[in-house]
Amino acid sequence: MAESATIKMAQLARELKAEGHDVISLSLGEPDFDTPQHIKDAAKKALDDGFTKYTPVPGLLELRESIQHKFKRDNNLDYGVKQIVVSNGAKQSIGNVCLSILDPGDEVVILAPYWVSYSEIVKLAEGVPVLVKAGIEQDYKVTKAQLEAAITGRTRAILFSSPCNPTGSVFSEAELKDIADVVAAHEDIYIIADEIYEYINFSGRHISIGSFENVKDRTITVNGFSKGFAMTGWRLGYIGAPLEIAEACNKIQGQVTSGANAFSQKAAAYALMADMGPSLKMKETFLKRRNLVIEGLSSIPGFKVNQPEGAFYLFPDISEFFGKSDGETTINNADDFCNYILQSVHVAVVTGSAFGADNCFRLSYAASEEQLVEAIRRIKKAVAQLS
Repeated sequence: MAESATIKMAQLARELKAEGHDVISLSLGEPDFDTPQHIKDAAKKALDDGFTKYTPVPGLLELRESIQHKFKRDNNLDYGVKQIVVSNGAKQSIGNVCLSILDPGDEVVILAPYWVSYSEIVKLAEGVPVLVKAGIEQDYKVTKAQLEAAITGRTRAILFSSPCNPTGSVFSEAELKDIADVVAAHEDIYIIADEIYEYINFSGRHISIGSFENVKDRTITVNGFSKGFAMTGWRLGYIGAPLEIAEACNKIQGQVTSGANAFSQKAAAYALMADMGPSLKMKETFLKRRNLVIEGLSSIPGFKVNQPEGAFYLFPDISEFFGKSDGETTINNADDFCNYILQSVHVAVVTGSAFGADNCFRLSYAASEEQLVEAIRRIKKAVAQLS
């Protein structure tokens, strides 16, 4: 199993910082905002009220009922509480699903660029990741024809995120319908839809693929609290799924970790029903930062930059720098480019090869405007040395 590239780069940045260097880390997908105060207060109250014991494996009923309400309110999804399983982060949710549905050799079509852990989770479950790639000229979104061509008799699931990590791309209603129509023609295939960035969507209303009638009974909707509520360290994710999948995930989780922690779940149940103002404010700030970074990176000769409609990432194509050198380091690929940027100007970003896109790198703009402006200045300085 490969090490997570995002975690690896974050560790390298920390090591350089410990050596005394002024490092700007734009590698981790973590909001730089604190968890909203009213959610923290709910957790404190839960602690004071004694919610410190084991929880049911699939989650507190109170939380699952809040998730059920949220699915209907925000996504037009009708999941019963027994179809909802709360886990220790959305990463565990995806792991539970893959362990539930995959036999050795089963294939999972992953729309690339994709989040780093998808392929490794599939391999952990003894499945085979099948990567279907789209470049910047397609706004990093796979077409219906590409998806159809990738399906075989061993295909068990389609896995993707929208808004997407690492690209920020958002599938439109028409594009989601294309995916749904392809899957609907194959009765043994599930859709695993990662919607963790739902609330950081600049394109308008978020659309869940599970709301399409022809695939609603074969869609597993994955979500969580880390991104939209700035609750990364709380480790809470969840799924809404067909009952047999939810029951299988419940069984697996019961043997691996059991239920997620009690007071976090109480606070999360409150968060879904409480004021969404802080989440909306975060989205507005992310949009302002996105525009700032697009303008800055677009001004660098050789960078190809699109305009993502969600999440908090940019995914520039930097293939024009391949073969260039500063006299000491030659840039042969995205890995070399990211290492060069880290070592020469101390800006940490993540190579696109980790996400299935060898020509690109991922930059997280979950950082202050001052840091982003300085990071762009440094990157511009570093690439100016390449010829």
